[in-house]
Amino acid sequence: MKFLAKALFPLLLIFLAACGPKQDADTPVYREIADLYGKKVAATTGSSQESQLATRHPQIEILRFDTDADLLNALLAGKCDAMAVDQHIFKYFSQITEGAVELEEPLFSVGIGFCFGKGDNVELREQFNAFLRQIKADGTYDQIVDRWINNAHTSKMPDIPLPEDGEPIRMATNSTAPPLVFMKDGELVGFDIEIAKRFAASIGRRVVLSDMNFTALIPSLVSRTQDIAFCGINITEERKKSIDFSDPYFNCNSIVAVRMENSEGYTADGANVQQESLASRIATSFRRNILEEKRYLLIVDGLKITFIISLLSCLLGTLLGALVCWMRMSRNKLLCGFSNFYISIMRGMPVLVLLMIMFYVVFAGTSLNSVTVAVITFGMNFAAYVCEMFRSAIESVDKGQTEAGVALGFTPFKTFIYIVLPQAFKQVLPVFKGETISLVKTTSIVGFIAVQDLTKVGDIIRSRTFDAFFPLVMVAVLYFIVSWLFAAALDYIGKKAS
Repeated sequence: MKFLAKALFPLLLIFLAACGPKQDADTPVYREIADLYGKKVAATTGSSQESQLATRHPQIEILRFDTDADLLNALLAGKCDAMAVDQHIFKYFSQITEGAVELEEPLFSVGIGFCFGKGDNVELREQFNAFLRQIKADGTYDQIVDRWINNAHTSKMPDIPLPEDGEPIRMATNSTAPPLVFMKDGELVGFDIEIAKRFAASIGRRVVLSDMNFTALIPSLVSRTQDIAFCGINITEERKKSIDFSDPYFNCNSIVAVRMENSEGYTADGANVQQESLASRIATSFRRNILEEKRYLLIVDGLKITFIISLLSCLLGTLLGALVCWMRMSRNKLLCGFSNFYISIMRGMPVLVLLMIMFYVVFAGTSLNSVTVAVITFGMNFAAYVCEMFRSAIESVDKGQTEAGVALGFTPFKTFIYIVLPQAFKQVLPVFKGETISLVKTTSIVGFIAVQDLTKVGDIIRSRTFDAFFPLVMVAVLYFIVSWLFAAALDYIGKKAS
């Protein structure tokens, strides 16, 4: 009971905070983009909205977020004054939640296209352009637009038979951009997904989809880990320097949206001021975030991935750390120098940067999947800390005990195993437990290389429900449970070994 109380207490606090008043008595009215000069406007990192605001409206302070859902959550929570987003995405938002309206003045209008590596897959790009012309001519394209742009909330992905064998097309996308790409009933669906699958079917190739952060889409093409990238990516001259675009398949209008109370004509009398009870809010959030569209299956899969990566990384890092520790304590100057260099590099580099280097540079073009790359990366990083923990613990054992063991007839190896190691183990276990818990929490960054872990699942759910509270607290509680399980297992091992 005490454990459950600790796990659920943050959830209660967040919902109590959410029930508090959020509106000031005096609120400004924004009629055009110039009214936002000196204000904070949220935009997705790496998006055209971000670059357009920076170049055309430098008087605006830009807040950068990873997903479009984060923009809306930040706006409704009062963390920014406006958000810049694609019009069709905002239309999708508006059908789910109230509280924001778009300004009449548009930000810009541009075409969006499928992306290919610069100078790579020229034949594939020509095939896609031919396919695009064909579906526009035979009416299929209009059906896709009606299905996803106009009726995304009620539409289902049509059955598109795809080959299960043969050469694949590696496609990178981002599942937090409805109605273009989003997760529904555990499956990636949407406007872009249907186009991508129909194209693959038209040329008889199977599809391998990778769901990654928006900022990682273009780098995945540059590093040649993917063949195609798509997620409503605007065709711009800057991006053309790094990648090749298909012909535009949709025209994208970008808009700026503000909170309803900051819009002209808003009256408090017209607002829905009905407040739900705390219990009702929790029940509604549980249903929307867990039960609808079988989202609990996503959570289970994300929890499984997080646990597997954490466990394997811990095991690999422990074994590798022991090896590096042996090298560190060796009298061989070459081995000792290499271990010192390895430790300095691993401890001096941010884990996220290391993960990106391993995925986009070291293992680019290999057949290793993202989970394997993540395990190797976290294991290498963990080993640097394990090495120093082991070395400190071993050196804390008095050297006289080693000399006594040898004097009693033990070999140096047996002296280490039976005399030094048991004492060092007791010394290192508390620190090792803390580093293991830190490793579990560090795995939350694997979404940058298309791994659908707990954190990524939370992003996917928030992109569908636009609930800023329940998914985040749920993910936090689940990380707490995983960390607690690892700590309990190490405590049990410590008791058995004592």
